[in-house]
Amino acid sequence: MTRPSVVALLAARGARTHRRAWAAVFAALTLCSLLLGALGLAVGSAALGHARVERYAQADAVVAGTQSTRYTAKPWGSEPQAVHAGLTERVRVPERALDVVRKVPGVREVIADVSFPVTVGGARVTGRPWEAMRLASASPRLLDGQVPTGAREIVVGEGTARVGDRLKVTYADGSATYTVTAVTADARTIHFTSAEARRLAGRPGEVDAIGVLGDSGVPDDVLHARVRHAVDAAGLRDVSAPHRADGDPAALRVLTGDGRGQAEFLAAEPARMPLLQVLASLASIVVLVGVLVVSSTVAQALRQRSRELALLRVVGATPWQLRRAVGREVCRIAVLAAAVGAVGAVPAYLALRALLARQGALPDGLELPFPPWLAAAPLVTAGLTVLIAWLTALGCCARAARTRPAEALREEVPGRGRQIAGGVLLGIGAASAGAGALQHGAAAGAAASASVLTMVIGCALLGPWLARGAMWVLGAPLRRLGVGGRLAAAACTANATRLGAAVTPVVLVTAFMVVQLGAGATLGNAAQAQARDAAHADLAVSAAEPPYDAEELAERVRHLPGVAATTVVAHGTVVLAAKELGDPVLERLPVLGVTPHQLARTLDPAVRKGTTDDLRPGTVAVGADRARTLAVGPGDHVRLRFGDGTEAKLRVVATYERALALGDFLLSYEELTAHMSAPPAVRVLTTLAPGASVTGVTGSLTAALPGARVERDPAPEQVRAEDQALGDVLSGVVVAAIGGFTVIAVLSTLALISVGRGPELRQLRLAGADRGRLRRMLWLESAATATAGLVLGTATAALPLLAFALSLAGSLPWLPPAQAALIVTVVAVTTASATLLPARGALRGRYPALS
Repeated sequence: MTRPSVVALLAARGARTHRRAWAAVFAALTLCSLLLGALGLAVGSAALGHARVERYAQADAVVAGTQSTRYTAKPWGSEPQAVHAGLTERVRVPERALDVVRKVPGVREVIADVSFPVTVGGARVTGRPWEAMRLASASPRLLDGQVPTGAREIVVGEGTARVGDRLKVTYADGSATYTVTAVTADARTIHFTSAEARRLAGRPGEVDAIGVLGDSGVPDDVLHARVRHAVDAAGLRDVSAPHRADGDPAALRVLTGDGRGQAEFLAAEPARMPLLQVLASLASIVVLVGVLVVSSTVAQALRQRSRELALLRVVGATPWQLRRAVGREVCRIAVLAAAVGAVGAVPAYLALRALLARQGALPDGLELPFPPWLAAAPLVTAGLTVLIAWLTALGCCARAARTRPAEALREEVPGRGRQIAGGVLLGIGAASAGAGALQHGAAAGAAASASVLTMVIGCALLGPWLARGAMWVLGAPLRRLGVGGRLAAAACTANATRLGAAVTPVVLVTAFMVVQLGAGATLGNAAQAQARDAAHADLAVSAAEPPYDAEELAERVRHLPGVAATTVVAHGTVVLAAKELGDPVLERLPVLGVTPHQLARTLDPAVRKGTTDDLRPGTVAVGADRARTLAVGPGDHVRLRFGDGTEAKLRVVATYERALALGDFLLSYEELTAHMSAPPAVRVLTTLAPGASVTGVTGSLTAALPGARVERDPAPEQVRAEDQALGDVLSGVVVAAIGGFTVIAVLSTLALISVGRGPELRQLRLAGADRGRLRRMLWLESAATATAGLVLGTATAALPLLAFALSLAGSLPWLPPAQAALIVTVVAVTTASATLLPARGALRGRYPALS
């Protein structure tokens, strides 16, 4: 028989004979293919993603400001590199660009667009010029009435008012009464004449964007090139250009096609890159855990057949034939499993997308297209899954293939090299955790991840020795539990290699899930604790109408009887340019803008050095950890970039402790809001004087401030990262993926071990052990396996998690009791099921047979 036919025969018979052993491998590969396929679709869709085009759907091109900032630096021993970060506040266009673009050949008309917040009947809506409606629709549809022509005429949305009604409209600098001339279906917008809209926007010489309508027959690419050339030739830049950082471009953008949506939904494009990064990180975790689990299941399946493989070597099978036979056998399983997973990848991706949308993890306006050709992506990930399985199989059968026939039937004994390698990896993991304790931010997280991964692999290599040590500890309590306990202790002690193989997947699931769940929970718990400690306000006053200036409102509230202190608060985002491990990075950081007067009485940041009383425009307070990273203190300066791209050199006036809750930077309310697209809704935190009545002060506030809303016992102020919802959802997906993989690994490993122990259990029955004692023995064995795995897994996760918690939260790690109970329950149920159910056959009947 030729070599290929021998290999094919061995592979076919092996796959048929050991179907039960390969079932777990099939399940693990199916899950791996499904997850990788779904993530491949998600990555492809995110890479093709763009902002939805609504407001400028009829424009052939849109001229807008540069909604990104750039930082260039030279890493160690490398060429200069540039990184970019999106800006979510409006970067505006100089009004003189209208004349430049209007003269471009092929341009039929240019329309300036501005937007600004207004309040009508207590509802906050957007004001825009009526003329800009033609950028969204070729023929704007009026439900009733006619277009506005006078400065005091407006168009409102359906349900707001009727034609002929007079409405009071509140804007940034005052209020006025307008006559409704028409009604549209857009209830979120009020339209004014172009001149009145620009006046109310309050930004002379600036517009939000310029819509370009081209002549019929002029292609978009030709129009784009002409407008681009005209803008560059005129030297036009966005209005933030004089205040941008060196090397940060401020050229106007000319947007066509799907890019036009970037001028409307400002948060969509900046959210795309974090989404891609998180999905890529998740895919790498799936590959890593998938390789570990597939390796574990394939190794256990081949370990059960070690004597069969050894016998094949004895009877003349060559190492090449053995490797090819096992590789082909695994590939048969892998191809089918990968195909099943690829089929399920599309619905899994759609479910993930629906989950992200339902949880609000995707910004408004972000479109994630799914063209038909993208559905082929799971075929690529299916091929990757088959490759992983094939390489794993070759590695797992290496020992049997290279062993000489005369030694092939000997039992495999773990070598000293494995022991040394495991010890070295544990040492490297501990060193990585120690290094992480000295780092901050992403560096600390990366060190913790590397540490837990290294230590888990080290535990897998040291499995037999760790199992022997665990049974040295657990053996004495087990022997006190009667005959079943003594049998369980003897069985576990007699075969440390088998117990090590059973404990390893439990260690894997415990360590990964404890770190994944504990890291986020620790930071969240510490942030909430800081927010509670910082909150001293008894009331929160918010106002949209009439138009209160923030400082004026705070002053009016402060002078009411019973009020001791007030603070105006606004949430925003800044960008910090820095180097991390030598590479340039731009961090988008959530921050607070506050008024400094008596800040500690309403929102106490726990100042360590300096004072927040000096917090004015041009100054900043810095969180203690961030100040240590930047090596700054009171009197030093830091450079921050605001949401509109403007860079400012700010003098540090204080450092404070509660940065997890209040953000790494506290800014002046006036300075932060000056760089926002629109004034935020005013919110005033109010602390009452001792003995003052909450009810009485609330009544005074309501009477003195018509239209203001008073909130008792306001929720603590806490910053929230823009991508936190995305991280929370995908973190849950990671935990579910790891849990699914490791449950398969635990079930398959323990089930194969239990199946292989059938003759041993039958012999024990023939020796006089009844079924009740054997069941008790198996129960106790599963309990010992689960306990050893949980303890070792927790110990493996404890050191990296402790370093991470001390570095970023300054506290001990914390895991919610419900999540800890979930981990224990999953491990206990899985271990018991995989140990007891496969042994039913050996315990069935009164008179067991040895075969």
